[in-house]
Amino acid sequence: MTNVTTANVLTLILGGGRGTRLYPLTRYRAKPAVPVGGKYRLIDIPLSNCINSGLEKIFLLTQFQSHSLHTHVSTTYVFDAFSKGFVEILAAEQTEQSSDWYQGTADAVYHHRARIDKPVYSDVLLLSGDQLYRMDYRGLIEAHRGRKADVTIATIPVTREQARAFGIMRMDGQGCLTEFHEKPQDDQLLDSLSADPRYLSPEAVSQGRELLGSMGIYVFRKEPLLELLADRGNIDFGRHLIPAAIERLRVFGTVFEGYWEDIGTINNFYRANLALGRADAPFRFWDPHFPIYTRPRFLPPTRLAGTMVAESIVAEGCIVEAASIAGSVIGVRSVIGRGAQVRDSVIIGADYYESELEDAHPDVPLGIGEGAVIERAIVDKNARIGAGARIVNARGVAEEDGANYYIRDGIVIIPKRFVVEPGQVI
Repeated sequence: MTNVTTANVLTLILGGGRGTRLYPLTRYRAKPAVPVGGKYRLIDIPLSNCINSGLEKIFLLTQFQSHSLHTHVSTTYVFDAFSKGFVEILAAEQTEQSSDWYQGTADAVYHHRARIDKPVYSDVLLLSGDQLYRMDYRGLIEAHRGRKADVTIATIPVTREQARAFGIMRMDGQGCLTEFHEKPQDDQLLDSLSADPRYLSPEAVSQGRELLGSMGIYVFRKEPLLELLADRGNIDFGRHLIPAAIERLRVFGTVFEGYWEDIGTINNFYRANLALGRADAPFRFWDPHFPIYTRPRFLPPTRLAGTMVAESIVAEGCIVEAASIAGSVIGVRSVIGRGAQVRDSVIIGADYYESELEDAHPDVPLGIGEGAVIERAIVDKNARIGAGARIVNARGVAEEDGANYYIRDGIVIIPKRFVVEPGQVI
């Protein structure tokens, strides 16, 4: 990567709304605080990308369930006294000017325009807090400045089916955006938005990814951004601000061909996690030149006794006596009893060991009990699964809310701190 000045770039990470599509994982936490990959949280992805890209002036905008997010960020991303870097959470708050919640992504940024409008900043990088990918943002910033763009949008080739959930754009031969449509549903419109072949790799074409979708990653020159925000009709980037920018500014796109996954739904969260354990995993958290950081926990190594493990991730600090673990992600401090079976599941783990606190459920210890069977499920943090319980979606239900579980897309979810009684079948 060429030398790109980043000291004058401010980064804003949008923490998202209530995270209803990820519920119940967002029942007690903000969307960027949702655990991923056994030991990380979603917010670690954009923050690590920023640090590896030399970007150290970062605001994180959020408004719902921000306590665990604040704890994680404040104890993990601390720059030394000789650095001018910072990671600061900006929660929605009542002021003399406004007492409202954020009304959209652009409205969230508008409420903090005073922090943007500083002489030290020339460009503003906007990111989402619920995506899994690795990107050196210096390439995006370099392209933005080289074209003398007012706005540059990172885009990724998507299929027609995926396009209905994206902002879809058309670029001319110079990479300038001529159209942008948020979540288009009309087939004829989608036909007209097929990308110029020069922007598509042979692999993308073979996979039917022939439309260019917005990744929710933007670089703005500061002054045009503030002018667009001043129009109070522009409350959302995809629906309002970007189309308005195309009408009167220099807006360009750059195509990203690496791995990228939106973790905004239960199904995407589940699939992305399970893929991490495969031999051909499309994303790996460790890269010696571009690592993903998280909070150090100083836990002991995991202990496994008589367990067959296949294509899985087992984080540190676990005590595992299961009969088998296959195609699964096992999070920190997980306790899995003798003879248990875990298949195609995400076990998020625990915040503590049972011995650290007085046991509130003596009949159902923390973790997964002896002989339990967990299949195609997500077991959230600090949950208690009784001995002999079977979490297998025995009735093949697609969607359901139970007393101590939820089912989404056929995936059974045991929420944080919930209890499944011994022998219970779900």
